[in-house]
Amino acid sequence: MMKTYDEINKKIESQKAVVLTAEEVIDYVDKKGLEAAAKEIDVVTTATFGPMCSSGCFLNFGHSKPKIKMQEAWIDDVSAYCGVAAVDVYLGATQLVHNDPANMYFPGEFRFGGGHVIEKLVAGEKLQLFALSYGTDCYPRKEIRTTFDINDLNQAIMTNPRNCYQNYNLAINCASDRTLYTYLGVLKPNMRNLTYCSAGQLSPLLNDPYYKTIGVGTSIWLAGAHGHVYAEGTQHCSKVERSENGVPMSGSGTLALTANMKDMIPKFVRGVSFTGYGISLSLGVGVPIPILNSDILKHTIVRDRDIFAPIVDYSSDYPNRSSNILGRLNYEELKKGEVTIEGKKVEVGSLSSYSLAVEIANLLKDEITKGDFILSKPFQSLAPEQGMKPLNIK
Repeated sequence: MMKTYDEINKKIESQKAVVLTAEEVIDYVDKKGLEAAAKEIDVVTTATFGPMCSSGCFLNFGHSKPKIKMQEAWIDDVSAYCGVAAVDVYLGATQLVHNDPANMYFPGEFRFGGGHVIEKLVAGEKLQLFALSYGTDCYPRKEIRTTFDINDLNQAIMTNPRNCYQNYNLAINCASDRTLYTYLGVLKPNMRNLTYCSAGQLSPLLNDPYYKTIGVGTSIWLAGAHGHVYAEGTQHCSKVERSENGVPMSGSGTLALTANMKDMIPKFVRGVSFTGYGISLSLGVGVPIPILNSDILKHTIVRDRDIFAPIVDYSSDYPNRSSNILGRLNYEELKKGEVTIEGKKVEVGSLSSYSLAVEIANLLKDEITKGDFILSKPFQSLAPEQGMKPLNIK
């Protein structure tokens, strides 16, 4: 049994497509059987919500009178990169606010940065632009200060180099007697807690482990806006150890995503602060998987108990780029809130919101069911056997 993208899209357009979330499809296949279910189901929706540091946006301000060629720019005192064109800037999610008084008086208390500016933009709030220039004959203005909101911009395009990590580390602090402050949150000394960040069985690339349907050109739902995968994500590393069902046993594939920020829903774009580490941006992402055959469907019924992630000691192994791991845990165990490692009970916390991922998967399901979201066939596959090189310090 084989379906095509055209056949599935015609059913979507006529509002006859059978669409299930990656959570719903598990029980459905259990009842119907794989082959029968593959004939009936057209699309499975996957989703995730959590911090994605490699995110940002291109903004175009339009030209002032007289014109300015921005050399340096700050939005609400957060620096934006100006090395593109006269009034185009790129704002990175992890950029810190200039001279943050909170960090000056309470070191490590990062409270505002690029992720928060992006959140305010999508929410339609007013922000301040301050820019400087050296002045040219065609762009004579040397300074500008004004306020704006997202509707004043010609373009506001979210352009994220690395989102939706396909599995990732479980972070713990074993070998240190002091608290560690990391991008996976606060790690208490002597194995007192463990943190992770994944939607598990709902996560997009865990439902398509071999990139059979997700590739360059795939239509995606990015915080409510219709976007697409524009490239393999940075640090994409598909050449990893996998379980029998194809699920990577560690961090592996990634996606580079883009969409129009003017179409986004504020609830799914949230700036976040990590004590002692910095700023990030939590995003909601939904990816539809067309059920072209039973093999594709088989991978979408992956369960939390089948997804194992490596436990990494961030006090020693992570900063030294060691490949040592303390073992592996599955997401069914993690979601119980407590695990046992080396005979010791350890509290577990998640940086990812499973409830919001479920909501996103259902929102995308509704859009497809109503004929408002059409699938696209990738025009280029993600690299299936690509490793990741370290930085060699010479």
